[in-house]
Amino acid sequence: MKKCEISAYVTDQDPQGLNVRNGASLRHKILGQVPLNETVQIIATAKNWVKITNASAGFSGTGWVSVEKLGLSSRGYGTNGVNLYASANQQSLKIRKVPANATMKLLGCQGDWAQVEYQGSKGWLVKEDQCGAALTTCS
Repeated sequence: MKKCEISAYVTDQDPQGLNVRNGASLRHKILGQVPLNETVQIIATAKNWVKITNASAGFSGTGWVSVEKLGLSSRGYGTNGVNLYASANQQSLKIRKVPANATMKLLGCQGDWAQVEYQGSKGWLVKEDQCGAALTTCS
């Protein structure tokens, strides 16, 4: 398990919301749900599961959700976009620019870096360039 410190939002289209479980697998008990577009704080990651807390609505407490059901957006307002890096390090190769306010799929995290996918490109986004809220612009 790796520690994380990022926010993301629920992209799960299930009308019941995203299932929060008491462990990092589908075999674990469902503790509650977090509705679509609500923000969660991610505090750890294990394979394709993340440990969340402080959901903005729905489930309260700490539990595990599938990382595939979460997304985040880029910031970069008033710029020509933000950089996607090859690794969680600003000295690493810049893979591509992502436009401001673009929606990305969350793949994982490490510290305050988010591993994301944008239009087929996978890379890392520095904390300042992440927006973990679906319906606001985090400016």
